[in-house]
Amino acid sequence: MAAGLQPIEHSPLYEVVATRLREYIEAEKLEPGNRLLPERELAERLGVSRTSVRQALTAMRVMGVVDIRPGAGVFLVRPPAELASSLAAGVAEAEVDHPLIWEVREAIEVQAARLAARRRGDADLKTMDEALLAMSRSIADGGDGVDGDRLFHRAIVAAAGNELLARMFGELGDAIDRTSQVSLTLPGRAPDSLEAHRAILDAIEAGDEDAAANAMRRHVAESAESVVSRAA
Repeated sequence: MAAGLQPIEHSPLYEVVATRLREYIEAEKLEPGNRLLPERELAERLGVSRTSVRQALTAMRVMGVVDIRPGAGVFLVRPPAELASSLAAGVAEAEVDHPLIWEVREAIEVQAARLAARRRGDADLKTMDEALLAMSRSIADGGDGVDGDRLFHRAIVAAAGNELLARMFGELGDAIDRTSQVSLTLPGRAPDSLEAHRAILDAIEAGDEDAAANAMRRHVAESAESVVSRAA
């Protein structure tokens, strides 16, 4: 049953444990209702502490992937891929001024910015800088900077180094692009968005996780307000 589990080295963070557990679920083709290995055995096979496994399982429970039943074990509720698809479907059906889509953007992108500040490399920073340069040139030429904006947000998600988060962002790509495009075409929003992006990049480059998360949260909130106000 545990063929899909591969040992993790160097005391990984619980996010990595969750990723390995997801790979295990997919490799073993577990179905809803199936019970996962006991916490102790998962920890032994992955080569991590039970605390790391417990944290990963808790995160997966919050996401609706597993159900933790005291005294009975951990049971699969829905495959991770199905969770991402159902979430994407719900968001894709939402109008760009619906709170649902902006709340999901905040949840994903604020965490992505925080993780990017922790894990970004030189190549990631270069990609972000090039994206902002493209956005700046577009705005200077009278455009809306949509392409540069798209590249910038995707670069942050890539720098976050979390496979599941990147997968969810990818599933929601079309809906996220729609919200950005509507926001950036509103009068005065493109230059303001560019400045917000620069603040986010400065925080990520400085490795300041809280500042990066807060800057992204402000950016998403301001973009949402502009779109909702227009609709109203």
